[in-house]
Amino acid sequence: RPSVVKNPSVAIIDIGSNSIKLLVATRSADGHVTTLAHRTIDARISAGISRVAPRLSEDGMSRGAEAVHALLADAAPFAPAHCVLVATSAVRDAHNGADFISRVHAATGHTIRILTGNEEANLIGRGLTCDPALATLRDFYVFDLGGGSLECLAFRDRHIAQAVSLQLGCVRLTEKFVADPAAPFAEPAASDIPRHTRASVAASGFTFSLPTPAFAVGTGGTVTSVRAILAARAGTKLELTAPVVTLAQLRNLLAELGSLSLADRQQIPGLPATRADVFPAALATVITVAELGGFSAYHHSLFNLRYGLAAETLAR
Repeated sequence: RPSVVKNPSVAIIDIGSNSIKLLVATRSADGHVTTLAHRTIDARISAGISRVAPRLSEDGMSRGAEAVHALLADAAPFAPAHCVLVATSAVRDAHNGADFISRVHAATGHTIRILTGNEEANLIGRGLTCDPALATLRDFYVFDLGGGSLECLAFRDRHIAQAVSLQLGCVRLTEKFVADPAAPFAEPAASDIPRHTRASVAASGFTFSLPTPAFAVGTGGTVTSVRAILAARAGTKLELTAPVVTLAQLRNLLAELGSLSLADRQQIPGLPATRADVFPAALATVITVAELGGFSAYHHSLFNLRYGLAAETLAR
């Protein structure tokens, strides 16, 4: 692909609450953002995120710094013109987030940019416009569920009409409502999480005002994991499956996996063992959002925050 490799590349590292992700990208001859490499490390730096005064633990900061160092090493062979490191909810909310930023800078020489919730939501929206599968969409919703927050967007004529960031991440909700993550997912958490999600969306002012039936895009680790589980059960790779995850599939998966202990959930093919503790809360959240919006399915896309940052950086 000579038209791609001769162009300058950028490396994006997204330091999330649950995982830290790398994207190395460039622009192809036709102007599209093109993936050269990607990798995800589940570092879970966000333990304690639901506390009144959240702090990153020593272990969490160590895992995060090690993950960033490893991902920078992965990016190095591409000689990126720019390396952009950003942090979202976990570092943004932590009282000692500056300590983590200083630690990473001392170890790597790179500065971390902390995104506001609004910046995060808008960059996710910009990333979605890079997805070739969504090129013909004009009006649609986007929901990106992470460990610390849920970003909700509404597009009209491919422009962001609404964008809010809500503290509904699956790590946050699990810590807040699930008394024993090692046990099956049961009451009162099974009712409290949907109730809290509905109240938070209502209080945010986000409205489901696009023409119905509306098209909803789902991004983030939760929908990716659902699709990976379905792919494993079909005996194929995620990339070879249809990108549509139905509300019925989500409900069935919650009923099935929610009845299992953590140890049993960790054995589910396609579900990362490091996500098994927060997965029921995540499913309950995306199900509730679909019910609020009247969606029968989510169209899964991998083109989220990292692609928005890549597009922004490559445009400079």
